[in-house]
Amino acid sequence: QLQLAESGGDWVQPGGSLTLSCRVSESPLEYYAIGWFRQVPGKEREGVSWISRGGGSTNYANSVKGRSTISRDNAKSTVTLQMNNLTPSDTAIYYCAATRLPIPTFFAGQYDWWGQGTQVTVSS
Repeated sequence: QLQLAESGGDWVQPGGSLTLSCRVSESPLEYYAIGWFRQVPGKEREGVSWISRGGGSTNYANSVKGRSTISRDNAKSTVTLQMNNLTPSDTAIYYCAATRLPIPTFFAGQYDWWGQGTQVTVSS
């Protein structure tokens, strides 16, 4: 059973940066595309970014485009999401998720495995 574990969530001031990591275990990362989602209590889960199974395609939500970078290291079984110039609106629990689809979308139903989430709080 594929397992995902997020890390890197923290409290940061507006304008700061964070690198979130998603470590995959129990199966090689190369078999999966990975998506990052976030959720604020009381709101729907929002797609943030995804990277294709081969790593050649990426996508970002408009809310993070231009200040975020997703990457993958299959040898380390890790996908990272670098986020810069954070604002209070980025405050959420961030989840990574895996799908066997080679190129996914932001539709959460495509993802069969999810991590437990990591909290990101942006405030002064």
